[in-house]
Amino acid sequence: MTTHRVRRYAARALTMTMAACAVAAATTLPASAADQPTRPQLMADCASGEGKCTFNSPKLGEAYLGDFRQVSNSLFNCTTSDATQSMTWDDTVGSTDSLGVSVTAGGNIAGIVDLSVTASYSHSWSSSHSESSSLNMTVKPGEVGWISRAQVMQKVSGTWQTHYDSPKWSHYYWFFQDTITGPAKNGTDGRSNAVVVKTRKMTAAEKRSCAAEGHQGRSFVRTR
Repeated sequence: MTTHRVRRYAARALTMTMAACAVAAATTLPASAADQPTRPQLMADCASGEGKCTFNSPKLGEAYLGDFRQVSNSLFNCTTSDATQSMTWDDTVGSTDSLGVSVTAGGNIAGIVDLSVTASYSHSWSSSHSESSSLNMTVKPGEVGWISRAQVMQKVSGTWQTHYDSPKWSHYYWFFQDTITGPAKNGTDGRSNAVVVKTRKMTAAEKRSCAAEGHQGRSFVRTR
């Protein structure tokens, strides 16, 4: 065999070997991002029960007072003297995960978290809290007032474990970290819920509406 033919056969053999190695490498590469489930997909399976989910190693953060928000209608004072009126208020605070998605409405999520927290801390965890009452409020002439409330909140962090009876996205198990923020019991870590009356000056448009809508010389309530 000539030297030229030997070189040609050697080059062909090398090419075939490299191709075989490339195929083998491709079959051992990890799945692409497109083959991975998203967190919302896994959470949906936990909520529906398709995935058998647990919330492992929960860690409660220190309680804190959440933001104030309006919980009543608004009282407008179009008179020249103080206006005092009893106003009812109601407030419902839910829970959200670290993506800002509500975990309060339906599904198994809230129950799974409660079970985990109760087992670890010997007290229950609630995904939502509702409260209502009434309060006398006084609004000065040319001002508008309303009732605001702030709820004691607490974060709980843990690891979701999702187990499928049959492989889904090529695996029986999937794991991801999550932090859920929800209402805490009043007095937790020394923090207390707060209800306050807030007022502000009417805007120019609001003052004009006192006359335009027939409210001049009296106070009126506008629904929130």
